[in-house]
Amino acid sequence: MPLIPEEPQIHESVPGPRAVAATGRTAPTPRPVPGPRPVPTRPGIPAAQRGPVPAVPSPRAPQDAAAGTRAATPQIQLIPASLEGALDAADEAVDLLLDTGRAPAEVLVLTTGDPHPWAAHELSFGEASYWAQQDAGDDVFYAAADADRLSPRPVVVVAVNGGTDELVARALPAAMNRAGALLIVCGDPQRVNGLLSTGV
Repeated sequence: MPLIPEEPQIHESVPGPRAVAATGRTAPTPRPVPGPRPVPTRPGIPAAQRGPVPAVPSPRAPQDAAAGTRAATPQIQLIPASLEGALDAADEAVDLLLDTGRAPAEVLVLTTGDPHPWAAHELSFGEASYWAQQDAGDDVFYAAADADRLSPRPVVVVAVNGGTDELVARALPAAMNRAGALLIVCGDPQRVNGLLSTGV
């Protein structure tokens, strides 16, 4: 197709974006890279810290708490939930903890009634492999609130999904002793508050 006279022809000899190197060879034309625009520089902030701001993690337990030494009394949070909804509330609390920066190995989930489905599934492979997962300490661990082989973790989530008042009254202080920084209790507020005031 012949060129329309109004359209100029571009020849290699026409100055433009190409640069001639000192040796006389032509440098390749830089091409735009697809993707997001570069983040504008902000004075005083190193390049490594520019870009999207990561989510602010929840407060972490002091290093000695993660190593097994208890810090000051852990913070207690109560999430209102029915007996049937306590497990779901606990799962949502765990998801939120992980989304805000908690490592899975920092979280222990306890149940006062039926076992969590994960615990029931893992126990089907035998006690030894189940407890080995707690000892490995690389994921959220689920157990019965009255289990005696539990190790402390920075965050303990208790689902009050059943059990007698006596069991729950014993389980809450025990969970508090295992929590390094935060104890989250999911259950009926009236029942939990009554048992917390007598047991913790």
